[in-house]
Amino acid sequence: MKTVNSFGIYFTLKPEKEKDGKAPLYLCITVNGKRAYIALQQKISPKSWDTGKGLGKSGSIEGKAINVYLEGVRASVTDTYKYLQLEKKVITAELVKSAWLRTGDDEHTLDQISKYHNEMSAGVLAQGTMKNYYTTQRYMVEFVKKQFKRKEFYLSELNYKFIQDFEIFLRNHQPVDHQKPLTNNGIMKHLERFRKMINLAFRLEWIVRDPFEKFQLKYNRVEKEFLTAGELAALEQKEISLPRLAVVRDIFVFCCYTGLAFVDVMNLKPQNIVVGQDGGFWINTNRQKTTIPVNLPLLARPQNIMDQYKENIRAIAKGTIFPQLSNQKMNSYLKELAERCDICKNLTFHVARHTFATTVTLVNSVPIETVSKMLGHTTIRSTQVYARVIEKKVSEDMATLSLKLGGQGVKSTGTLS
Repeated sequence: MKTVNSFGIYFTLKPEKEKDGKAPLYLCITVNGKRAYIALQQKISPKSWDTGKGLGKSGSIEGKAINVYLEGVRASVTDTYKYLQLEKKVITAELVKSAWLRTGDDEHTLDQISKYHNEMSAGVLAQGTMKNYYTTQRYMVEFVKKQFKRKEFYLSELNYKFIQDFEIFLRNHQPVDHQKPLTNNGIMKHLERFRKMINLAFRLEWIVRDPFEKFQLKYNRVEKEFLTAGELAALEQKEISLPRLAVVRDIFVFCCYTGLAFVDVMNLKPQNIVVGQDGGFWINTNRQKTTIPVNLPLLARPQNIMDQYKENIRAIAKGTIFPQLSNQKMNSYLKELAERCDICKNLTFHVARHTFATTVTLVNSVPIETVSKMLGHTTIRSTQVYARVIEKKVSEDMATLSLKLGGQGVKSTGTLS
């Protein structure tokens, strides 16, 4: 049996099928002299096509654009051929064609996998997380429409270059509304969600290889903002006459001492407060984002704040501990509070969670494993981003070391003097 194949790919125009100044493009696959043609659903003006090279003319905008697409097709078909080789198939031009097209019920599009993923995840992931997936899906549709001038993009066409070009599209994207341009980490989040969709397609065997195999996400390290002990005290002690700001301050400070996320504190109900084995009050709830159980003892400060709202009419009407506010309004009021308290930081509600993890717990020598448990993290790695070096903690640790050394330092033998 023949084991070595001659394999080739070229593109051709069908000028006899020209309509409205455009002629259709075809892919020709050759294996051992046998040919198989595939209509590419792409058209180009014959004057922008180089028949000799089987490519668009590089001197024309139309030719350059079609060459980007054809390069992706060539790479994708070549990958399919290599995959069939690894599978020890008896390779023919028709087999490569059918494997690439995934004819019949096996042919799937980018839109299909994104919709399937989102429908499957809607009842599992939090509403806010799903909103982000829908945004990623919308960007993908915009990219395909702009880059390839069509609505549908087959999964079999996906390759490394598609991902790179999608990243470039996101970096150059200019929002038309009030939103800010995407940051590097925002772009990486979209690519991460896209990768999860494609991984699902790979597991479903809708594609023969993972185009993300050699792609690396490049996140920038971002320091998480938190309040120092002095800033937290200033916020707590500030006299506030406006009721709307007083409520926001109380809920924010409550979360500085409990580590609850905004959605979790808004969902907090009286039945979530239970008596623990130590006889004290505990918060017993689940993080909406991950459904991970959260059990943590109530310190005196948050317990006092909570007690102030037992008779709050708005909270009682909703069956919650605190009156309901939107995240947008909460963050808007927090910026006003920061100005009143001379806090020169971008105060958002998530800063409360960061403050709990650092200033309230880790700085006060609470073990990181305990902090991780109270935050409802699934892994210690998620908590380690908070284990930063803080001057106060460094000063205290070095003072302790100084006492141990007795001010005389370490001997050359390595023993303490």
